[in-house]
Amino acid sequence: MPDSLMYQQDHFVVLEINQPEQFMTQSELLEKLKTTLQQLVIQDLPPDLQKFDTAEGQAQYLLDTTCELDIAPGQYLQWYAVRLEK
Repeated sequence: MPDSLMYQQDHFVVLEINQPEQFMTQSELLEKLKTTLQQLVIQDLPPDLQKFDTAEGQAQYLLDTTCELDIAPGQYLQWYAVRLEK
């Protein structure tokens, strides 16, 4: 049986163009995703995100289903779950 520790997503490394990598907790990443989504035009979002009424719902969906958000041509936000303890 797999160890449940493998499926915990408490910490993430976040990558942005021209920025150093950042380590964030899940709540910090959700806040960053919400802030980023609020700055984008709804029509520029992928269709699966447009169905959500709130940036919070969109952010949670992104966190649950993917690891990248295209912000603009040549700009992106990527996040990957990491384990900080052994």
